[in-house]
Amino acid sequence: MALTAAELAGPLQLFPPVDFCCAYGSSLLPNNNDKTSMVDYILGVQNPLQWHQDNLERNRNHYSKWMARLGPKAITRVADGIGVGVYFNPFVEWRGKKIKYGVVSMQNLAWDVLTWDKFYLSGRLQKPVHLLIDHWDISKVNFINLKAATSAALLFLPNEFTEEDLYANICSLSYMGDLRMLFAEDKDKVKKIVQGSFNSFRAMYKPFIEEYESEGLLEVSSFAHQKAFKQDSGLSATSSLFSSLPSAVLRRAGAELGLKQLIDETGVVSPNIVIRPREEVKNSARKVLRRIVAVSSARQAVSGLLTAGGANAAKYLAKKITKSWRSRTT
Repeated sequence: MALTAAELAGPLQLFPPVDFCCAYGSSLLPNNNDKTSMVDYILGVQNPLQWHQDNLERNRNHYSKWMARLGPKAITRVADGIGVGVYFNPFVEWRGKKIKYGVVSMQNLAWDVLTWDKFYLSGRLQKPVHLLIDHWDISKVNFINLKAATSAALLFLPNEFTEEDLYANICSLSYMGDLRMLFAEDKDKVKKIVQGSFNSFRAMYKPFIEEYESEGLLEVSSFAHQKAFKQDSGLSATSSLFSSLPSAVLRRAGAELGLKQLIDETGVVSPNIVIRPREEVKNSARKVLRRIVAVSSARQAVSGLLTAGGANAAKYLAKKITKSWRSRTT
């Protein structure tokens, strides 16, 4: 049985106040049969240093022994200097269930959502989540992230595709280049997320599909229980999609494509992009995203191994590898 909003919000009483909170993870999917899965949370806070200090006073046992001894300054330094700005505490007990929570500064959260600089939390928020607290209106800022995800997925898709293809491409963006997908994740992870949250994906991305349809970039028809699409793959359409990508991707892909003055000093995208053929643009954008994800996932993995403590790190990795192995042998 799916957890209610009240049940998902229950663990928040453990923590100092937060400005943002969402719950996510495979345990919340209706097609998930693993009842031992942890419920994952992202907690956005104004001042991580002060928050961890307060949380150590309340929940010292949530942290590995050596990180608790080192204190809040070391915790935030590890999160920012080694990881991608998020500090996770896994295997926290809550009323017979296990949760994992990651703590991030609101500034880092908003910046990643807008720019894809780390493409870590922005990737998470491209998928359905259960929003519990949002004092900074991140859900509104996230519209920019969702439109960019739609644009990137369209660049990577062929001329004709289904609604499920679109959501699967959006879902897979943040897994490009993630080494964990090779050995520590379910090989059907994307498929299970999309099929388990299809209606949520539809609600999230409906405004952008309608926008691109009204602009003539998409033709929409029906196909069984879902929509089918044909897209314009010409230079003008390619330019429109490419220019909708966030600044971190535009700058790097633009440099690879030899496009100068793509973004001015204020961060505004030039309206006169001389674009390259679709295949070149697609390959460049994919390469840049793979590189960003590879670096971020590696940094966060190292940070997680350092902060979780030896026993927890081994336990977490073993669970992931076992799950991955089962998905490849059944």
